[in-house]
Amino acid sequence: MKKILIIGANGQIGSELIAALRTKYGQDNVIGMDLREPSEEQKKGGPWELGDATSKTSIEALIKKYQIDTVFHLAALLSATGEKDPDLCWRLNMDSLRHVLELAKAHKLQIFWPSSIAAFGPTTPRVNTPQYTSLEPTTMYGVTKVAGELLCQYYKLRWGVDVRSVRYPGLVSWKTPPGGGTTDYAVAIFYDAVQKGSYENFVGPKTVLPMMYMPDAIRGTIELMEAPIEKIKVNTAYNFAAISFSAEELAAVVKKKVPGFSCTYKPDHRQKIADSWPQSIEDKSARADWNWKHQYDLDKMADDMLRNLKKKFGKK
Repeated sequence: MKKILIIGANGQIGSELIAALRTKYGQDNVIGMDLREPSEEQKKGGPWELGDATSKTSIEALIKKYQIDTVFHLAALLSATGEKDPDLCWRLNMDSLRHVLELAKAHKLQIFWPSSIAAFGPTTPRVNTPQYTSLEPTTMYGVTKVAGELLCQYYKLRWGVDVRSVRYPGLVSWKTPPGGGTTDYAVAIFYDAVQKGSYENFVGPKTVLPMMYMPDAIRGTIELMEAPIEKIKVNTAYNFAAISFSAEELAAVVKKKVPGFSCTYKPDHRQKIADSWPQSIEDKSARADWNWKHQYDLDKMADDMLRNLKKKFGKK
C-alpha cells in the first residue's frame, strides 16, 4: 500500500486531493503537511503534520517517520500574490522543489509537482497552445514554473527520479474560497452570486482562459500518478485541458441560473497577466499517453458549483 505525503495540503488543490487519496488508499496512508493548521475535518481525516516546505530536514523527517514512497508537492506562492513578493515566490517555489527532488533521489520516491499555464507567455500561441512551444512567462510565478519543469526533467534524465507534472489551467472549486490566482475570478463569481447576487470582475468581459473543474483535476492528477512509468513520455509537464470560456460567457451562465444576478467589470493588474496566457490548450499528449478525459463542461460545472455553495452558505 502506498504511503503518501502531501506538502501544501491546506491549499486549493491539496485540501481536495488529500480527501480523494485517503478514500482510495486509506486515511492512515496519506499524511498532510502544511505551514498552517488544518480544518477540523482535515484533522479527523488522518495523520497531519505542521511543517515548512522550505525545510529539507523537516520533510526528510516525515519521509522517515511514515516510510513515505510518494510525495505530492503542492506548496507554492501563486501568480498575483507572487508579483507582490517576487523574492519570496522564488524562494518558496524553487527551494522547496529542489529539496523534494533531492529527497526523491536519496529515498527513491515518486513525485508529483504541479506546473501551470503561467509557464506560457505573450510569445506562446494563444489558441490550442501546443505541448512543445515558447515558454517566456512575464510573472515570477511563471518563471518558477518553467524553471521547475526543467529541474524536474533534469532529475528524471540525470538520476531516474520518477517525477510527473501537468500544466494546470485555472481551477474552479467550491470547497476553498478564491485565493491569490489570476484565474480566481472564475471561483469568486460563484461565491458572490450566492452570497451577494452580484460580482465585480477584475478582468474584462472578453477575457478567455482555459479552465477545469476541480473534480476533473483531482481525478486526472491521480490517473497520471497511477499510469505505468513507460506511458509517461513528457519529461517536463503535460498540457492539461478541459474547457475554455470568456468572462462574459461565464457571467451569462451564472445569470441564467441565479435570478437577478448582475456582473460588472473593473480590470486591475491581473488583466495584464491574463492577457499573457493562452485562451485554449491542446493536450493530445496527455490524452494519448495516459488516457486523460475531462467530464465537466461549463454548464455542468456551474450547476455543481451553485448547488454546493448554496448548501455551504445555507441558501435556497
